[in-house]
Amino acid sequence: MITLPPVFFYAIGTLLVVFGALRFAVLGRRSADRELSEDTPERAKARKRHLLMGVIWVGMGVMLILTGAGILGPHH
Repeated sequence: MITLPPVFFYAIGTLLVVFGALRFAVLGRRSADRELSEDTPERAKARKRHLLMGVIWVGMGVMLILTGAGILGPHH
């Protein structure tokens, strides 16, 4: 059986949190330089998708970090 060090899970969890937050903040927002008339339903749908996926990535990263730290998971 392969045993992975906890730092591996912390690193992956941190990457998920950082890039999920970036996706949420950058891709999920409407640009200030665009007028409201340029906002098409396709762009609004893509923006909502980026917001949702950013939140999911952050949640997965936090869960991975907490599970690796032993805060969440089976208690012995």
